[in-house]
Formats: sequence, C-alpha cells, structure tokens
Amino acid sequence: MGNQTVVSEFLLLGLPIRPEQADLVYALFLAMYVTTVLGNLLIIILIRLDSHLHTPMYLFLSNLSFSDLCFSSVTMPTFLHNMRRQVPSIPYAACLTQMYFFLLFADLESFLLVAMAYDRYVAICFPLHYTSIMSPRLCLSLVGLSWFLTTFISLWHTLLMARLSFCADNLIPHFFCDMSALLKLACSDIQINEMVIVILGGLIIIVPFLLIFSSYSRIVSSILKVPSARGIRKAFSTCGSHLSVVSLFYGTITALYLCPSADNSTAQDTVMAVMYTVVTPMLNPFIYSLRNRDMQGALGRVLSKWVIQLSLGQ
Repeated sequence: MGNQTVVSEFLLLGLPIRPEQADLVYALFLAMYVTTVLGNLLIIILIRLDSHLHTPMYLFLSNLSFSDLCFSSVTMPTFLHNMRRQVPSIPYAACLTQMYFFLLFADLESFLLVAMAYDRYVAICFPLHYTSIMSPRLCLSLVGLSWFLTTFISLWHTLLMARLSFCADNLIPHFFCDMSALLKLACSDIQINEMVIVILGGLIIIVPFLLIFSSYSRIVSSILKVPSARGIRKAFSTCGSHLSVVSLFYGTITALYLCPSADNSTAQDTVMAVMYTVVTPMLNPFIYSLRNRDMQGALGRVLSKWVIQLSLGQ
C-alpha cells in the first residue's frame, strides 16, 4: 500500500481574487482565451491558404501557433469551468494528463523558437545559400525532432509523478496542475523527480536559450561587419517579431522559476504563471501579425480572394 495513491482528486484553489471580482475576472479570462484561440487559428489558416507563406519560417510559425493554441487550451477551459463551481476539483488522472500536455506544449515552444532563430541566422548570414541549407527535409526534421523530444521529456516527468503517493493534503494553490505544486503534496521520496527536473530543465531552457543567443550574436556580428541603414532595417524586419516572442517567453520563465521571491510568494507566483500560460500565447499572434509585413499581406490577399468569391457567387 505504500506506493498507492490515496488521493482520488485534487482541489485547485485558483487565483487569489475576491468573490465580488469573480464575474469580472471570469469575463476577462474568457475573452483572453477566445482571443488566443482565434488569433492563433488565424495565423495557421493564413499560412495554410497563402502560397507566399510556404517557407521554412512560416512552417515553424504555424507549429508555434498550434503549440500556443494547445498550451492555452490545456489549462484555461478547466480553470474557467472551476470558477463556476462550488468545489473546483480535478480527478487524479485528469491532473496528471493536464500536467503532461502542459509540459509538452511548453517545451515544444522552447525548441521551436530555437529552430526559428536558426532560420533567421541562415537567412541573414547566408542569404545566397538559404534555400539549399533550409531544405524541406531539414525543416521537417527540426519540427519532428522538437515534437519527439518534448513528447519524451513530458512523458518521463509524468511517469515519475505517477509513481508517487499523495496521502492527505490535496489542495493545490494554483489554477492548474503545476508539477512543482504536485511535488510539494507528495508523501513519498521525490529525489529522483527533482534530479530529473534539474537535468532536463537545462536541456529545455538553458540549452535553447544559449542556442538562440548564439544565433542572434552571429546575426549582430554579421550586420556590424558591413553596417548600413538598409541592412539594419532588413535585420529588424526579419528578426523583430521573433525577438519579441523570445523576450516574452524567456522573460516570464525567468521571473517565474529563476528569480527568488518573498516568503508569501504563492499568490505572486500564481499571478506570474498567468503571464506565462495565458498572456504570452495571446500576444504572440498580435506580435507576428502587427510587426510582420508578410502576414499583413497574406491577410489582405486571403480577404480579397474571399470577397471576390462572394461577389462572383452572388
């Protein structure tokens, strides 16, 4: 009986909000989730329909948008549903499932950002060889490798969590089944889990960040060798959107996991987790659509095509 799970469900305490603010917060998060879904779906549809966007960069972007859409969908429906319930519970199996997919799509975004940084590096530093280097085979291999690694890593974490026992306390001071919060509730040895978190955390966060930093260091070095206003504008237009997403992604991770907070930090950590899980997936489509001329052009072409088809149909 020592390794059997006594707890059959967990209670998600959610966000530290007052009862009189519940309806307003619910409406706000519902609007943010709908915006996230529609914004990322729009990017996926535009890349699918517009042949001008059938390039390596937008292959990675479509996967990133799909990842953001799924990442938000892992936590937000359950959170919104629990806000309308008297007892915000989640079954044990559903909690582990949520944790698995949360890790999967969070890690996937990290690896996809590396692939996009490498694509920008090749586009600026080796423009004449871009087509031969970023071949369809290489692009599909990078995407496939990202999916394989994240599936393996998230499955490993989930299986290690499933071996733990949870005896009495089932209150999770969060709005989703966060891995660190679950480990605090375990009443069995978690040393192996913590060791794997440290090892794989470097692979998921530190290594991708260093690869992205290395790519952009070489891009800056290449631009400075032949400084010109045209070259700087080209680099900014090519990399501006991606750099904004990278800054938002790693900035929130750093604030949440790497920066120590005060003793009464549960509420603060939960609020910062909202930035990471809700706000970032919502802002990414706006960053790419508002700061990317290719996306704006694709939207105009697709809308024009639909208007013409509707007028001919009438």
